[in-house]
Formats: sequence, structure tokens, C-alpha cells
Amino acid sequence: MIQVYTGNGKGKTTAALGLALRASGAGLNVYIAQFTKGRCCSEHLALKKIKNIRLEQFGQVGFIRNKIQQSDVQLSCQGIKRVKEVLACKKFQVIILDEINVALKLGLVSLKELLAIIKGAPDNIELVLTGRDAPQSLIKAADLVSRIDEVKHYYAHGIKARKGIEL
Repeated sequence: MIQVYTGNGKGKTTAALGLALRASGAGLNVYIAQFTKGRCCSEHLALKKIKNIRLEQFGQVGFIRNKIQQSDVQLSCQGIKRVKEVLACKKFQVIILDEINVALKLGLVSLKELLAIIKGAPDNIELVLTGRDAPQSLIKAADLVSRIDEVKHYYAHGIKARKGIEL
């Protein structure tokens, strides 16, 4: 099954991590590839304690603000290559591509290549894709799509990201 969590609201990665936790508790092996992210967050510390969840990041420490760097492209290419390896090894039943939609929008990942990965994924794999601005072709290819929309956010009032909540 292919799941997509998209929209401009907070909670897409959180939803995917909740699914990872549930799958782990059921004895499934979970692989998480985080695209465009390279900074250690609190959830990483928790996930390291769970034996059947593996997380790898394919992004720089800082956010991509203005101009895409060659290293951003290289890291995303490494991520796609690693995802293909993980799919081929057949060890993981749940594979999460966190912020893959952002990598698509920034041109760091080819939509054609991602759609080929989805099409070639074994039927017994739960493939979860997160991030804003999921393209229509990805939404069409998915079995489940959740749009998480912002109604109200405290960032608008100057509240910064907080450890254990956003970090």
C-alpha cells in the first residue's frame, strides 16, 4: 500500500512516525529515509532505542533557504539509491520517505524515478511518503492520501520551535 501525508499543516512527519511506532510494536521492521533533513531531533533519540526501526537522513543540517547546493542534490541522490537498496533487501515491511514531496518540489528527486520506485515496490510493503505539495500524479498513485491543513498555528504569533514538540 502507498500512503501519502501532505498539506501545509503541522503533523505529517509526526503521523508517519506514529505509524512507525505502531508497526514496530507489531514486530514489523521499519526504515525511515528523511530527505532535506540533516539535523538531529528528539524523535531520533527515541527511535535509536527501538531495535526494529532504522532512520537515515539525506539532507544538510540547515534548511534549504534560497539556492540549492550541489550537496543537496548529492544527498537526495544517495537517499534514492539507499531506498532502492532497502526495497531490494526485503527486510523492511514499512518504508517511510519523509519530506520526499519537498525534495520533489525542489527538484532534488525525479518524479519519474519516484513513481517507478512506487510501481516496483512489492505488494507487502507499506510505503509512506510525506511532505507538502504532493504532486497530483503521486496522489493518484497512492492508496491512501491524508491532507493535513493548517487552520491555526502559534508560529504566526512568534512562538519558536520547542524541544520535544517540534524539535
